[in-house]
Amino acid sequence: MPLGFQIGPTEILLLIVIALILFGPKKLPELAKAAGEAVRIFREESQKIVSAEESKPSISEEELKKLAEKLGISTEGKSKEQLAEEVIKKAKEQGLI
Repeated sequence: MPLGFQIGPTEILLLIVIALILFGPKKLPELAKAAGEAVRIFREESQKIVSAEESKPSISEEELKKLAEKLGISTEGKSKEQLAEEVIKKAKEQGLI
């Protein structure tokens, strides 16, 4: 069972009727256009964020292990994330970053 709520055709029709009553038939197209523009801008900005995340440089696990070993960090039984955290911490302690 989905956690959110679902809007069916009846609910959409009810929302349109309420919008017509509140804003009138002359103002409704302007509001719809503004809402559509807001959705478009939101999608564009969301896509920019996703693209920025995907374009971040990444290091392979093997390279990370070599770097950790050079810094004197044990790599046994540690995930890539754990190693990355320890490498950053050690590099900061040594004034490398």
